[in-house]
Amino acid sequence: MQPFAQDFLNLFVTLHGDIAHALDGLPPEALDWTPGSEMNSIGVLVVHICGSQRFLLGELIAREPANRDRAAEFETRGLDAATLTARLEQASEYAQHVLDGLTLADLETTRPWRDGSQRSVAWCLGHSLEHT
Repeated sequence: MQPFAQDFLNLFVTLHGDIAHALDGLPPEALDWTPGSEMNSIGVLVVHICGSQRFLLGELIAREPANRDRAAEFETRGLDAATLTARLEQASEYAQHVLDGLTLADLETTRPWRDGSQRSVAWCLGHSLEHT
């Protein structure tokens, strides 16, 4: 793995660990609680983070179908902390899979974005951290 990719992965794993630490000990009711209408629960946010990362790293960078149902991410309910933590771990493992094959030259390549514009692979990586 390229040093930049290892550094990226380390950041990714640290962020996921921070989220998992925040989840630790929270009951499902707390994970499903929303602070107001039109706001998301912790459970929704974790599932959406993992879905977004899978889309950016998998669908865009690795060109592997994510089969993502983005709308369903916002309907998440009833998941416990262990399940959400497992999703974060799976997302980190998948990130490692993608980053293992990434080269410096790949960072400059572009991918089509949903509005028809192009985004660089470097931008996709940065946006996945930003979104987290």
